[in-house]
Amino acid sequence: MESVNHGAMNDVACFRLFQLISPSLPIGGFTYSQGLEWAVEKGWVSNQPQMMQWLEMMLNNSLTTLELPIVAKFYQALEQDDEASIQYWSDYLYSCRETRELRAEELQRGKALFTLLKQLDIPIKSRWQPQDNPNAATQNQLLGFCVAAKQWGISLHNLQQGYLWSWAENMVMAGVKLVPLGQTAGQKSLIELANWLPQAIERANQIQDDDIGSFTPSVAIASSCHERQYTRLFRS
Repeated sequence: MESVNHGAMNDVACFRLFQLISPSLPIGGFTYSQGLEWAVEKGWVSNQPQMMQWLEMMLNNSLTTLELPIVAKFYQALEQDDEASIQYWSDYLYSCRETRELRAEELQRGKALFTLLKQLDIPIKSRWQPQDNPNAATQNQLLGFCVAAKQWGISLHNLQQGYLWSWAENMVMAGVKLVPLGQTAGQKSLIELANWLPQAIERANQIQDDDIGSFTPSVAIASSCHERQYTRLFRS
């Protein structure tokens, strides 16, 4: 009977992960392109192969080297109730966002997620709640995902998988609208991108603390220029 209950809990955690990474989660993930809109506007990305090069660059030099390792840091810090580590890596994550709109995205998505988690009756410490500290670096999406994962019994590995898939789906769907690409091309892009994700997680979990960071100057340039772009569909 215990094994049946354990299996049922694993199934529930799996479905909760699907909920957490769903585009229908009301945190506005679909409204951001992280510089891709300007890259398309200026002709840096004009077809499916160029979009895949852009996403591969982001995956290898930001997702793998910054976001995924910090997800692991937050997850472990929550297990150990290590407030100092949570604050340190929150500040570090925020400092790695190089433009005004990327920093705004970090805060906006984090605030929306923490607001939602509170409404779903997930315990949120008062210093993480938006109304208590509207500019807190700890209001970031990565920490919010980890808080939900710990509450819902989602493992670190599965959370990293889910986070990567959520990013990949949002970015490919942005490319489908912006390049533009057909829906079939978008699905083929996701199939190709998914082949890179397991290696990204494996590499991310081997990165030492001193090597955590991002190096995506083209994204920073595109994002800073996007802030002054005349017509925009996306917020970043």
